Amino acid sequence: MLIDIKHKLEEPEIQELIELSAYSDPEEFIQVYRGDDRLEIMGFYANDELAGLVGFRLHENGTLELNHIAVVPDKRGKGYGTAILLSLIGLKKPRILVAEIDEDAVDFYRSVGFTIESLGEKIPGIERFRCTYDCAVEEQA
Repeated sequence: MLIDIKHKLEEPEIQELIELSAYSDPEEFIQVYRGDDRLEIMGFYANDELAGLVGFRLHENGTLELNHIAVVPDKRGKGYGTAILLSLIGLKKPRILVAEIDEDAVDFYRSVGFTIESLGEKIPGIERFRCTYDCAVEEQA
């Protein structure tokens, strides 16, 4: 189950996940999310325990831009990442999901059904990828 956690970002278990999601400095993360009303952050709870989080922005054109996704380390490889994305699709009903990622996350996004496109080295020595998931195709299946 996805729950809005924007008001709980200072809690220790959420801060641990924030550090795993992209920011080494949780305070910077909190400032970014609290400073922009268009950004949402939700926690994914399984059996009343935080299993992961997802940060995103839903644009007016129906594009849901994934900014951060993280799963509690001892829950990885158990389907929670996929469950987070499927729950998010069901809740927000986007037309399309997009994410810009590094090479470490390519296999996960590909396994969920995203198409992967290399963006090249946006930062010297670090290849970035654009991942796209067409939710309309999922609805037709």
